[in-house]
Amino acid sequence: MPVNKRNMPVDSPIDSDDDLPDLSTPYWEERIAKAPVRRGRPKATVTKVSTTIRLDAEVLARFRATGPGWQSRINKALRDAVIE
Repeated sequence: MPVNKRNMPVDSPIDSDDDLPDLSTPYWEERIAKAPVRRGRPKATVTKVSTTIRLDAEVLARFRATGPGWQSRINKALRDAVIE
């Protein structure tokens, strides 16, 4: 079956007056079945543990002042302090 630039069959319902293709046709059922399912963010190989920690207000303010990613920078600073 010939396809157009959008990789759709030439006789696809999208070429008609109707704007949406009939997704119950074998062509679309096959494409939908082959489509990979991607939900959410990929799982990290090394996961982190959620916890509560009390920090001095000044320490927290300084890390937050450095902008987005401040939690990761706190994590790195703690890791550097305990892992040699």
